[in-house]
Amino acid sequence: MSKKGYWIGNMDVRDAQVYEKYRAANAKPFAEFGAKFLVRGGTQQVREGTAHSRTVVIEFASYADAVACYESPAYQAAKDIRMTVSDGSLIIIEGYES
Repeated sequence: MSKKGYWIGNMDVRDAQVYEKYRAANAKPFAEFGAKFLVRGGTQQVREGTAHSRTVVIEFASYADAVACYESPAYQAAKDIRMTVSDGSLIIIEGYES
């Protein structure tokens, strides 16, 4: 059984209206690759280090699916929208299964 994959995004969004266009554009690739939001914004406290204002955690059935979604033409088109109005980081990571 393959380990799950996750996206961890931490962003500051400069234009909420344009960011909504990104969310609309990412819906298709997220559905195609079985993305499940575990964290989508919400209240957060930075206890150590620094962070951006918005954190998102998305689960995929496998690490390969997480990478394939990111690399898909549909997500790359959505990302092009996001990059114009946000700053931050996106990490794709393999889950831990005991």
